[in-house]
This record gives sequence, structure tokens and C-alpha cells, in this order.
Amino acid sequence: MKNISILGSTGSIGTQTLEVVDITKNYNVKSITCNTNIKKFEEQIRKYKPEIACMTDEASAKDLKVRVADTNTKVVSGIEGACECASIENVDTVVTAIVGIAGLKPTMSAIKAKKRIALANKETLVTAGSIVTCEAKINGVEIIPVDSEHSAIFQSISNQKKFLNKIIITASGGPFFGKTKEELIKVTPKEALKHPNWDMGAKITIDSATLVNKGLEIIEAMHLFDLPVDKIIPVVHRESIIHSLVEFCDGSVIAQLGVPDMKLPISYALAYPERGDRVCELLDLVKAKSLTFYDIDNDAFKGVELAKKAAKMGGVMCAVYNGANEAAVELFLKEKCKFTDITDIIEKAMDNAPYIESPTLEDVFEADLFARNFVKECF
Repeated sequence: MKNISILGSTGSIGTQTLEVVDITKNYNVKSITCNTNIKKFEEQIRKYKPEIACMTDEASAKDLKVRVADTNTKVVSGIEGACECASIENVDTVVTAIVGIAGLKPTMSAIKAKKRIALANKETLVTAGSIVTCEAKINGVEIIPVDSEHSAIFQSISNQKKFLNKIIITASGGPFFGKTKEELIKVTPKEALKHPNWDMGAKITIDSATLVNKGLEIIEAMHLFDLPVDKIIPVVHRESIIHSLVEFCDGSVIAQLGVPDMKLPISYALAYPERGDRVCELLDLVKAKSLTFYDIDNDAFKGVELAKKAAKMGGVMCAVYNGANEAAVELFLKEKCKFTDITDIIEKAMDNAPYIESPTLEDVFEADLFARNFVKECF
């Protein structure tokens, strides 16, 4: 039995991680965190009996303490509480599934506590990739990706990193594949939340619709696999069966395939370097029939090119890219801006942000704050 912590246990990745726990029965859940979903969080506490549970929202934490007073679970709150859950003793792996830059500090706490990281929070590496990977090396910590694309890359590279030539990272294309920029102007949040293949939370689903998610994943891959951004090639693969590919120096291309189910990469990250029990349907290639590939329309979906620009600039620019996107997505979900405004405002924030070449962690958070405030001022 492995002991694990789940940061963001009530979200999409968090709940699917708990499904893997239920299916395999190979893991003890020692600590969990969430923000405000008290009802689901209480249910999780009673079912999994963690030693520590954190609600980052202070008011929710007070309510939770009363609700679970009859249990043996210690309730903590705020970002400090999340960091405590991330660094709890006797834990093998920490699943970092908090959405957005909010996951950065707890992930850093887990790394400093020498925990293996099952990384589902891509923003951690997007905003502070060099800082995070350096800290991981200092502490001898493995970062095992949970994103389906990065898990596929990780599995395909295996132990042949020195022969790697380039990465081909796949994108579903989202619900608006084939639409022009003009057609995208009238897109509603309800339409954008209908992903064709994946069951995900609201924020990442919107990111997939704008293809900003692919931009974030390119930056994440750059740090995870230590490759220049021009060696990471995105392609649209509508079926979401090939989760990504790698090309080696001899021209060989290796891919990882599977049904579009996040429980598969979650299970792999938890069981690594072994493989766990089957947690999802098996892939039927005959039923799949065909695998198609297309170039990304960078005119309609400019988030990918903006991500590459941010990656090449380095410094705090990826944090600006991410912060502006998080703020713009929040406005779009509240119907306070247009769908196409999301990438437009990211570009404007990048054009106006102060540039710091070698940032500290504090500089990263300041760049994130600048981007969010910039977006608010624009609307």
C-alpha cells in the first residue's frame, strides 16, 4: 500500500484520482485539500479518513471543522494548510491537482519535503518552471506528469532521452475545430464547455476550446523534458487516441495510445515505475477506425503562438501569459468578455508587462498579479 496526498481532491483530476484509489485498492489517502466544495469534501473525509484535510477558503474551513468534529481528521485552512497537507510525513506521492497558480506553493512545499510529485497542475511549471525543476533536482524529487499528453511523452521516451529529437504533442482541437476567428466571436460559455472527448473542469475545458491549454502544455513540456520550444510540435488529433508522440534522432517515432480517460495517466503516475491494475476501458483500434491529424489554425487560435513567444522570452513572461489567461477565462465564464477576447487580452498583457529575466518565486507571483490586474482594468 502506498500513501498519497491529493491537492485539489474535489476537482476533476482529484475525484478521478479517488476513483483510481477505489478501483485498485492500492493507496491510502493521508491528506486532501479543496477550496470551497464543503459537501463533497466532507463526504471524502468520511470515506477516506485522511489524517489532515485543508480548505483553502477560511470561512469554509470553519464550517468544515464543525461538520467533521466527530472524525479523527485534522482540519486546517489557507495556503499554509495546503502546504502542510503537501508535506505530511509518511506519504510517498503527492498528486498536485489544484487548478491554476494556486498550486505552485503547495507543490514547492511537497518538493522540499522530498515527495514524489504526480503533476496535474501544469501552471506550476508554466509560471515557475526553472525554479521548480531546480528545486526538484536539489531534493532528488521525481516529477511524474499526469496530463495525458505529458504522460504519453514520458512513457514514449522511456530511458532514451539522449536520443530524443522532438516531441509531437496532440490536441483534440476542442469544440470549435474548423471555425474561423469571426465565427468564434459569438461563442457562449455553454458552447465552450462542451468538450468533444474529455470530461474536465470548467477552466481547463475553456482552455481547450481556445487552445491556450495546448500553449500551456508546450511550456510545461519544455521544462519537463528539457527541450527548446521549437522542438515541441503541436498537431490536432481529433480522436484523442494518440496522446502524444516522440521522434528520435534515427527518425523512429514512438507514440502512446489509449482511450481518452484521465484515470489511465493518473494510475500510471501513482504506480510508477510499476504499472497498476486496469482502471478504464481497453482501446479497440478496429472500432476507432481512423486516426487523423491537422495543423493548428493559428489565426483563429493564436494562444499557441503566444505561448511559444512567452517561452522564448522566458523570465516572468510565461507567468504573465498564464495569469492573464486565468483572469480572462473567469470573466468569460461570467459572460463579461467575448471568447476571442481571451487570447487578445493575453497578448496585450504580455506587451505591457514588466520583464524580469531571472525571476524569484516572489517575482513570479508579482507578474501573475500584474497580469490579473491588467485584465480587470481592460474590462
